[in-house]
Amino acid sequence: MFVKDRKDARRYFLTVWEKFNNKQPLEALEQLILDVILAHPEYHELLKQGDGSLEFDYSPDAGGINPFLHMSMHIAIKEQIDTDRPAGIRELCRNLLDKTGDQHDMEHKIMDCLGESLWLAQRNNCMPDELAYMESVRALN
Repeated sequence: MFVKDRKDARRYFLTVWEKFNNKQPLEALEQLILDVILAHPEYHELLKQGDGSLEFDYSPDAGGINPFLHMSMHIAIKEQIDTDRPAGIRELCRNLLDKTGDQHDMEHKIMDCLGESLWLAQRNNCMPDELAYMESVRALN
């Protein structure tokens, strides 16, 4: 997903949801996004709000989960697995899936690793450390 800003990213989710509800055909990336949306029925009411959901600031201080970030991280993990980037992530995910027995649960475990990697990169104003990320995923196995 290539978007300019937070609002565009959120609008993309809304567009996919609207196309699904209007039974319009979806492109491959849109289908991936829809699969993630459908796996999160707790966010469907939010998506029904349309543009009303674009401006809300999901602050970590408020203690809630940012549903758009949450779904985006699922998409990122699915894309990592599909492209095997970083190299070896596909096998680590397959091993963790064998251990957990549930794709969604496996993605949530990896999401913690990805979130920490992204947070550290942002805090240190640098690129994410792929080796550290891979080590944290490896530790889940």
